[in-house]
Amino acid sequence: MKIYIAGKISGLPRNEVDAKFEEAKERLVAQGHSVFIPTVLPEYSDVPHSDYLRICYAMIDVCEAVYMLKDWQTSKGARQELQYAADWRKEIIYQDKATIEPSFPIVYGHPIGA
Repeated sequence: MKIYIAGKISGLPRNEVDAKFEEAKERLVAQGHSVFIPTVLPEYSDVPHSDYLRICYAMIDVCEAVYMLKDWQTSKGARQELQYAADWRKEIIYQDKATIEPSFPIVYGHPIGA
């Protein structure tokens, strides 16, 4: 399965971000999945967050699932990626099931599982 990994990036040290995304990627690849991560994108100060998000949406488009790292709730971008994935009926996988919010994401105006 092709899986996109979403999690908090902004405001964290790059080495911490790279480590957590790579760890999750390695675990999923070991299970036989093809994994897409946003940390492969270069960082440029003149590129707005909205442009990066559009690139991430393109990665989500080619995936069957999105894997939410345990810190997704504190990331505006990860929350937007989750909503986008839900809108397109992607499977949502949580690294930590304790971070599932029953009323989020909203799929076509209805909570998932409702």
